[in-house]
Amino acid sequence: MNDLVRTLHQALDHPEQLWLAITMLGRDEVFIVLLALYSWLVNPEGMRRLGVAFSLSYLTNSALKYGLNLPRPFAHDPALASAAAKATAGGPGLPSGHAQLSASLWFGMAWQLAESGRGRRWVWVLAAVVVLLVSLSRLVLGVHYPSDVLIGLLIGVLFAWLAAARLALLRWNVWFPLLLLVGSAFLPSSTPREFAVGLGLLAGFWLLRHEFAAPSTWAGRVGVAVIGLALVFAVYFGLAAVLPQGVRESGLGRALRYALLVLMAGEGVPRLLKFWLPVSRDVTLLIK
Repeated sequence: MNDLVRTLHQALDHPEQLWLAITMLGRDEVFIVLLALYSWLVNPEGMRRLGVAFSLSYLTNSALKYGLNLPRPFAHDPALASAAAKATAGGPGLPSGHAQLSASLWFGMAWQLAESGRGRRWVWVLAAVVVLLVSLSRLVLGVHYPSDVLIGLLIGVLFAWLAAARLALLRWNVWFPLLLLVGSAFLPSSTPREFAVGLGLLAGFWLLRHEFAAPSTWAGRVGVAVIGLALVFAVYFGLAAVLPQGVRESGLGRALRYALLVLMAGEGVPRLLKFWLPVSRDVTLLIK
């Protein structure tokens, strides 16, 4: 298996900076921007379903990674990955988080738009190209085996389908997210940070109730994109800066930070920018 990774690495790793830039599309910050812009500008009604599916995919990926605890290619051959490439590889190898979460998000958006009758072929093509490039970058950089990527993609497609489905089990309630946040407070200090992050994301998305419409003008779209993202990242970086280190690095601290991030994106921004994101009585809550 390492021979195949080595072949891809040697054949395609020039220039490495290009592949490092492509693999950055699988970072948390990129997912935050993409989720926010899609929800505000394209499909407000789909935000909760997409976010819940993405959060469940995130938690599933973390559970499988640390449960299986399988090595990455460079564990056996350090020369397969540069220091910059290794910096993009957090935790064990199987399944690839970049491949799985990219598939969950990009295919989830495409599937939702197709389900609502607004899907276009170019949306699926764009999603497929991005997911393929991100997945290939993990192989070229030498940080994943092909099996890591393929299994990640399969799981990601499953959660993309969940993002488009209207399942009764996703019915809104306040108790489930509160239980998730309480549970995060009891995570052992040795628990990888991904579990608290995933619990916070899921709690935040579960609490969303969408009653706003997307902007109808280009001025509104630009305004929402610029001001909305500024508000979201003010929460994202602001909480990290003001919370004491002990609180910030605790399970509850991490979970609350990401839950508040989601609530700012899904509830705070629409209320603060209601001139551009007007209340829409025609927008149905996700599951009644």
